[in-house]
Amino acid sequence: MQQMNRREMLKCTAVAGAGALFLSSGILTRGQSPNAKLNVALVGLGNQGNYQLSNLGKMKDEVNLVALCDVDDLKAGRAYENNPGAKKFYDFRKMFDEMEKSIDAVAVSTPDHTHYHPAMRALRAGKHLYCEKPLAHSVQEIRNIADTAAKMKVATQLGCQRHTHKNMHRIVELIKTGAIGDVTEVHSWMGGERGMPEKPTAFIDPPETIKWDLWLGPCPRDWKYAVSTALNGKEEPTFAPYNWRFWWDFGTGETGNWACHILDIPYWALDLKYPIKVSASGPEIDPERTPKEMHVVFDYPARGKQPPLKLYWSHTKTPQCYDKFGIPRGIKTKEGQNVSANNLFIGTKGMLLAGFGQHILLPVDKFSDFEYPAPFIPESPGFHQEWVNACKGGIPATVNFAYSAPMAETAILGNTAYRAGHKTFDWNAEKLIAVNCPEVQTALKPEFRKGWEY
Repeated sequence: MQQMNRREMLKCTAVAGAGALFLSSGILTRGQSPNAKLNVALVGLGNQGNYQLSNLGKMKDEVNLVALCDVDDLKAGRAYENNPGAKKFYDFRKMFDEMEKSIDAVAVSTPDHTHYHPAMRALRAGKHLYCEKPLAHSVQEIRNIADTAAKMKVATQLGCQRHTHKNMHRIVELIKTGAIGDVTEVHSWMGGERGMPEKPTAFIDPPETIKWDLWLGPCPRDWKYAVSTALNGKEEPTFAPYNWRFWWDFGTGETGNWACHILDIPYWALDLKYPIKVSASGPEIDPERTPKEMHVVFDYPARGKQPPLKLYWSHTKTPQCYDKFGIPRGIKTKEGQNVSANNLFIGTKGMLLAGFGQHILLPVDKFSDFEYPAPFIPESPGFHQEWVNACKGGIPATVNFAYSAPMAETAILGNTAYRAGHKTFDWNAEKLIAVNCPEVQTALKPEFRKGWEY
């Protein structure tokens, strides 16, 4: 009986950590029946936008796609062709002006620098919101979005789609049941050295298919459409449609691109929220372009019975934790699978090396006869299905903003600490204060160009 009670307790804890904080929020207060169709508008129809469109488009009995908005006809053309019943817009502001009363929910999948404005417009109108990671472009924007979503009591979901992977569920169950004891240290990383893209070699007129001024949106710098000479000698677009993520005015680098996915594992498993200390390091800072490498240490306080924790985040070609802890590179699971890892948990009774698809308990000899706990995290009905269900009055989606916004905020805080000059500071999350660090403090808030002030 004691074992069953503990299992039930852990199950409740796991669900709460993934989103049950909104159970009392009164989602869908406008009286819509759970059986009614949800009228959804999509803002941004590029790579991730088409992913949202594909998933939501499969729910024809539950979802009406009523509006599609994008500034690039070339990227969005197929979406328009396949959804002739949805009204087409270039400017999300005109979309809301014309169709606000016809929209129940909005999915935002634009470049990072243009998340905030459509997200806030949707939230202030009481619309449910799905937003791609890292939620927004600055710490203050993320906090404003999260606070507004909570105030408006709407259903939310951050685009951390790997949260539904069964392997991630098993990792969380192992950590929460104490398989490696108390976890005091986590190493999280994104491999590779993407960043520091080629600078523009020419500024030219934008293609007729793109509304360049709308693509810039609130960006305070009036960038012209540009091309760069690639390694193969051909000219390629400098910013749109993809390399924007490696320019600070538009993107958040590999940390913004991947940290929400990767930190989702320790955040969920260890009930993390806000750090109390931040320390950043890396190569020389380029004021315009994101780096090829970056390191941040986040200190977290004790949480209930869990001890204080150090989380080491790295964007690096070669993670150092393998050598530090004597882990062979190319290590395999008992089933012979290569462990493609991005997290290493250090506990008082062992270690857990984990990625999105595989994990392994270490040392291998110690855990050779280890008996896994019975699964207790419910399987997801589907990442987008979770959000649709929540919009229609069901339980909160597992990556709702109550859970995920602190994680996104922490990732962007790491960027801010790096860009401000490799800073170390105590962090007062409640008041958004970088203690005795004015360089970070002034960088927490966004700067918008005239006409886009919020």
